[in-house]
Amino acid sequence: MSNGHYPPVFNRTLEKTMRWIASVGEASGARDEQHAYTTLRSVLHALRDRLTPEEAVQLGAQLPMLVRGFYFDGWHPADKPKRYRHRQDFLDQVRREDPSLADDDLEHAITSVFVVLEQEMRGGELEQVRQMLPPDVRELWPVPTM
Repeated sequence: MSNGHYPPVFNRTLEKTMRWIASVGEASGARDEQHAYTTLRSVLHALRDRLTPEEAVQLGAQLPMLVRGFYFDGWHPADKPKRYRHRQDFLDQVRREDPSLADDDLEHAITSVFVVLEQEMRGGELEQVRQMLPPDVRELWPVPTM
């Protein structure tokens, strides 16, 4: 492996991950790739922690390998799900994950990540995840048009 060649799966997951980060950046107006990555990671962590461990694993299994890595980074399923009952609870959790998000950008950043999830993932798992969220958090997650 010293010749610089890597298994193709590594290149594919890097390409997919960079596409996700670029999409979040475009949708949210992030100032750079680092900010877009932090936004994606923060929202995924807040979402993951609101799900039952079983649902969190099911969602994680559908993510690209590299995204799955930072989705599960630091996860402690023993005390999950966290019961964010209101939109503000969810916003506060995202803010704890990414304190750099400005107040007026927070909801837009969250919606941007949800839009990218809808664009990139297929199947009924996302709708199950969406339905597990409190109604006022679901309002941040646009329903795709067919």
